[in-house]
Amino acid sequence: MMIPDARSTGGSEPDAPPAAARPAPSVKDRIIEALMELSAEREWDDFGLTDVATRAGVSLSEFRDAFPSKGAVLAGFARRIDHVVLGQENQTLADEAPRERVFDVLMRRLDAMAPYKLGLQGIMEHVRRDPLTAAALNGVVLNSMRFMLAAAGVDVEGNMAALKLQGLVLAWGRVLDVWFEDDDAGQARTMAALDRELSRGETWVARLDDFDRLVSPLRIMGRAMMDARRRSRERKPTVKPVPTDDLDAGIAL
Repeated sequence: MMIPDARSTGGSEPDAPPAAARPAPSVKDRIIEALMELSAEREWDDFGLTDVATRAGVSLSEFRDAFPSKGAVLAGFARRIDHVVLGQENQTLADEAPRERVFDVLMRRLDAMAPYKLGLQGIMEHVRRDPLTAAALNGVVLNSMRFMLAAAGVDVEGNMAALKLQGLVLAWGRVLDVWFEDDDAGQARTMAALDRELSRGETWVARLDDFDRLVSPLRIMGRAMMDARRRSRERKPTVKPVPTDDLDAGIAL
């Protein structure tokens, strides 16, 4: 006995199981998206907190609970990009040289930032004109670069860690300048700029390590001298004050 085909009998096919509903974006995500959209449309100083809240569809009270300022929203955006990159485990480069691993991680960061390229370009133009914003954003990018290096298996520690990280932040800024103007889908100019900056960085890090080894004996000697001085102060006897009655007796004599 043949089972009738539903299409030939005019019947309807069983409904497909509903796709899993995507969770609604959080208030923070809506604010971040709104700020990046406005940054692509206007200059940074041409929109304020109310504009961002209106675009995000949130109240100013909700905005205040999520972020204290537009700059804080930028920091939230940077953390979100961090999470995207750090969540992409890539074992194919595990046996590659550190430079190749760093190159791969930073290119993945650019891929994650690509949908916001125009907005980021507008933000960077403002940052160049505002030293205070530049200083605040520098700290945000420095923390991101620390995690990008860790994702590449390069943990920066030691006496020169801060200088090495700051050098990478400056190099990253120069790469972004090329990326903003690179309209090629293959990003050849951007990759060449990143490769060039990493090559310079390797040379700079080697020099810092050489300098650290050179001054290490002086640093150890300085610490020893400070410890000796501290111990000397701790052992120095205290002068016992002379009672007032004894002083009066001496005068009487």
